[in-house]
Amino acid sequence: MSLIDPPVITPPIITRAFVTIDEGQIHLRRMEGSGTPLLLLHASPASGWFSQPLMRALRAAGHEGPILAPDTLGNGDSAAPASDHPDIAYFAGSMVRMMDALGIDKVDVYGTHTGARIACEMAAAHPERVRRVVLDGITEYGDELREAVIEHYAPRVEPDAYGRHLIWAFNFCRDQALFFPHFMQDAGHRLSVPMPPPDILHRITLDVLKSWDTYSLPYIAAFQYRAFDRMASVAAPTLLLKPETELALLNASVARALEILPDGRAAALPPGDAAKAAAILAFLKGAEA
Repeated sequence: MSLIDPPVITPPIITRAFVTIDEGQIHLRRMEGSGTPLLLLHASPASGWFSQPLMRALRAAGHEGPILAPDTLGNGDSAAPASDHPDIAYFAGSMVRMMDALGIDKVDVYGTHTGARIACEMAAAHPERVRRVVLDGITEYGDELREAVIEHYAPRVEPDAYGRHLIWAFNFCRDQALFFPHFMQDAGHRLSVPMPPPDILHRITLDVLKSWDTYSLPYIAAFQYRAFDRMASVAAPTLLLKPETELALLNASVARALEILPDGRAAALPPGDAAKAAAILAFLKGAEA
């Protein structure tokens, strides 16, 4: 190589692994590193596949520690939950048991949507296992909306001899980008966020089809979770993210969460994983957001 040749930049390597716990195997994606591991918990009804852009952005921003992105039990390639009615405390406990199986004492944890509720509960119920927490899209829904989404948001649609369940799965994923809740399809519930590209809709549809019998379980647990009731028990420093592209309902909840959290702060973010990674890294290093 001559002195004027540009350096060869090796992209960060994401590997895949399975970790055995009582329910079976948890599937995860990981980046190696040294220091406190960072656990990334995904939204429903997806999998850790969707954590990969943030993993790469974190490494590009300078995060040198291990990064783990598991599939929640009941999602992706992980085993089904042991119960037909698991709650968020159960999913939080499964992540702690995964840590035990990996020999990990303590983590930093980031969660988005369903993952944010699991992260919150991990910090509240297992404070000795969590160093810092990043919550991305978390609220506590009013009783009327909570009851509606529990009843209608994540139905179990039986496979159909004509494949109509395949069309349903794609439209279910697409409608979530158009309305919130997706089953209230009127102007008042229309979202202003852009439609995901077809390849992303395809991938999230595959995740729903892959976990057909169990994808609804983390969803229902998330909507049932009383986040504001539990935040007072989160002693770890906590960062609440406010991306410009997030649902207004979720960003509006940040102010209430800051009133409850013993050690909370917020970061407003422009679109993109690079900005999110920079804010997370600054927080994990101890800088004020």
